[in-house]
Amino acid sequence: MFKNIYQDKRVLITGHTGFKGSWLCAWLLDLGAKVAGYSVDVPTKPSHFEALALANRIEHFQGDVRNKDSLRQTVDRFCPEIVFHLAAQPLVRKSYEDPALTFETNFTGTLNLLECLRNQPSILAAVLVTSDKCYENVEWLWGYRENDRLGGKDPYSASKACAELISKAYMESFFKEKGPNIATARAGNVIGGGDWAFDRIIPDCIRAWSEKKSVAIRNPNATRPWQHVLEPLSGYLTLGQKLYSENSVCKNQSFNFGPQAKVNQSVGDLITEIAQYWEGAEWQFQQGSDPSKTESTLLKLNCDKAFQILRWSAILDFQETVRMTGNWYQAFYRQSASISETTSKQIEEFTEIATRSNLSWTQ
Repeated sequence: MFKNIYQDKRVLITGHTGFKGSWLCAWLLDLGAKVAGYSVDVPTKPSHFEALALANRIEHFQGDVRNKDSLRQTVDRFCPEIVFHLAAQPLVRKSYEDPALTFETNFTGTLNLLECLRNQPSILAAVLVTSDKCYENVEWLWGYRENDRLGGKDPYSASKACAELISKAYMESFFKEKGPNIATARAGNVIGGGDWAFDRIIPDCIRAWSEKKSVAIRNPNATRPWQHVLEPLSGYLTLGQKLYSENSVCKNQSFNFGPQAKVNQSVGDLITEIAQYWEGAEWQFQQGSDPSKTESTLLKLNCDKAFQILRWSAILDFQETVRMTGNWYQAFYRQSASISETTSKQIEEFTEIATRSNLSWTQ
């Protein structure tokens, strides 16, 4: 897979203890990479990172991306060849509670990493992950393209737009002729097993249902491009593979990684579908109580660029996405199988589906 580019490569992941970061660690280990991670803490209890015992399987560095010296020391010590930057304050509603932390983490953290990329000669490729919410969302019916206007009405979205802008400035100022090949990746509304973040729909439901409680669901009519966590990760890994090539056509660009158009479903549809995988699930729909913090109702991505340049596309439909998510949580709470085994089997299943779809990254 990925033309075997990750075999024996030194790969650094910032934010490796988080939901997407821990899945990326697991996949890279399966690909034969030498993985290191840099993160301020383990953000949730339970934790996918701890369930997989990743601290014993990779080089685990604890530090804050806002701390430039600590991050630089880690990069200089590990000397990575490829970097995936996922460290972030990822929650919209928390960004209202602590906007300064959100901007410092998402903007200043990205700035600190860019400085490391500029000064560490071992790094040949880097994927900087932002969010689909970096776009100025006017809630039109067609998908946002990579050249559409950036912006954000809430602190989280604005911080991700800022991260995109500073990344572009470094691309134009420092990485045109020398330095690593870098690109930004935009994805969002990721679901899958192992996510226990607060104020996210699936984790909130699973926590409540595991305690035989009902859950209140706000904004049931909001539509999102739900995608399984392995979908964007396959995009990040494909992009990293392409960037590692010396004359990469992906250098200094941005890419959307979103699901098939038919996977855009409402919050209500998602809850109804995931409830099939939890006996006794109960919920009530309600509209958000704070109009100043109401999230957008419509958000779609256009992923034509990723298909044309990377030959990447999403492969799971809505039912498959929810099924894999529901089955993972069932395995965890019922202890019907080793969670490491469940995670590996889902990566294997996803890869098999991609292989049947003849996607380029499976070769």
